Amino acid sequence: MTEGEGTVRLRPPENALDPRAVSWWRTRTLAVTVTAAGTLAVLGWLIAPARPWLLWPAAAVAVLGLLQAAVVPAWRYRVHRWETTDEAVYVRTGAFLQEWRIAPMSRIQTVDTLRGPLERSYGLATVTVTTASAKGAITIAGLDHELAAELARRLTRITQETPGDAT
Repeated sequence: MTEGEGTVRLRPPENALDPRAVSWWRTRTLAVTVTAAGTLAVLGWLIAPARPWLLWPAAAVAVLGLLQAAVVPAWRYRVHRWETTDEAVYVRTGAFLQEWRIAPMSRIQTVDTLRGPLERSYGLATVTVTTASAKGAITIAGLDHELAAELARRLTRITQETPGDAT
């Protein structure tokens, strides 16, 4: 945040996600697209009376999924940013609707890392910062797995040193 003349302005958090996140998101989108379009196509092929009602949606799902895989991951990568300081965790997310989240260290309750099979194959991890907020946890997905582990250690250390009861 920057201050000037009595106003407080948010500045974009400094850190970008790992560039491999684009491929990870693209692969996830393609997997869902192939599964959905493939299921509809197979059913359309097997059930002759329902063929037009299944093959057209299969084609639509395939086209929309390919468009999403081509455009959205790169767009998300340009928008998603994160940063941590000794005072707070800052995250900006969203491809269409952008959301800024700030979690003061005194409000952090837990710090978790997650590495699903696809994330592991790309060497990535997700860090989830759970706070006492009704809005829910802050998630930083698409980090290098070693950076994620170090970030979790750092946040845990800082929150233990920060006064407050995280409520």
